[in-house]
Amino acid sequence: MADSDEEAEVGGGIIACTISRDVQNFELLIEDMEMELGDRWGDLSIEDASAFLDQSEAANVQFVCIALDAEDEEDLVRYGDVIRKAAGRGIKVIVVAEEVGPTALYQLTRAGAKEFVPYPLPDGALREAIERVNSAKEAEAAADTPRARKTGNKEGVILAVHGLCGGAGSTTFAVNLGWELINIDKKVQPKVCVIDLDLQFGAVATYLDLPRRDAVFELLSDTSGLDFDSFEQALVTFGEKMQVLTAPSDILPLDLINSEDVGRILEVARTNFDYVIVDMPKTMVQWTEAVINSAHVYFAMMELDMRSAQNALRTIRAFKGEDMPVEKMRYVLSRAPGMTDLTGKSRIKRLAESLDIVIETMMPDGGKAIQTACDNGTPLADVAGKNPLRKELQKLALSIHAVNQSVSKAA
Repeated sequence: MADSDEEAEVGGGIIACTISRDVQNFELLIEDMEMELGDRWGDLSIEDASAFLDQSEAANVQFVCIALDAEDEEDLVRYGDVIRKAAGRGIKVIVVAEEVGPTALYQLTRAGAKEFVPYPLPDGALREAIERVNSAKEAEAAADTPRARKTGNKEGVILAVHGLCGGAGSTTFAVNLGWELINIDKKVQPKVCVIDLDLQFGAVATYLDLPRRDAVFELLSDTSGLDFDSFEQALVTFGEKMQVLTAPSDILPLDLINSEDVGRILEVARTNFDYVIVDMPKTMVQWTEAVINSAHVYFAMMELDMRSAQNALRTIRAFKGEDMPVEKMRYVLSRAPGMTDLTGKSRIKRLAESLDIVIETMMPDGGKAIQTACDNGTPLADVAGKNPLRKELQKLALSIHAVNQSVSKAA
């Protein structure tokens, strides 16, 4: 292993450095660096790293491995400064983290870290990270030849679902609509993907009893080279046929991703699936516009009460103020009164008139069966096939599929 006294020799063959408070706390990293690079790497303390990166000798360094643990979370500003300086010189940054929280990892991502490897290091993890950063440097060197993304040849339909108030049932709607769509045609089964973009409190995984994979955070942290292979690694399968991109396992800031990230994710999903259901956070975020621009239909879930009316009015004003395509919005009334409830029908009419909208879809109250299905992680169709809410979801899925089929044939 090279040590910090050998900084001047970087130009003589050293192509990588470890940076840490004390590299001896990461013995497995030392072993893996020696295995992958032999004597072509050096070690720097976090105190010396910034000064070294200002020197001309740093020009030959291809990447740095920044190793930190929970004790270093109090010193993230300095680590972030080093990452920014390295990134500014075109040096790729691999973060090796032991028991570091998601908020800290998010800050390091924002600073410019491109790869994360957990410590203790899994077999081959460092090698794979090095290969990825080397591939990224080669792609950047190609300048006018961007990395091709492996996508399919489909023209999938993107259906976004946004709850305008808490408890409107938007996630229940998204999950069950996806399941109805995938079972709509037994002969030619559509490919369906449900994407949970509520990065903080997304419940798609809960409602389908699915694990939340660490690969989701890795995907969201860096979408620059996203292709279907990397997208597929983050997906989990429900019922052996529906693909799901769950929310991350930990609460993350909603601005972890931006409009470009969302656009890449939706593009890969759209070209590989017939239907893409996007469960949105209730909060309006910077990338909401990217979703509504990409979506074919933007379902707005609401209830028959004053808070829903006020939130709908605010949403419409916000969308119009930002010149978003409000014509894509389809208003869905959750827990809609039955046909024999004349008072309820008049209230729906007044609500629609006051907002100057058309409430096209009425979803009845599914009763206790909804909670049972959600708590058991099972679609409503498998728990209560004759439930009135399930029947309306099935009708909606049939309608969507019929329209999609007719459009496809016309094209």
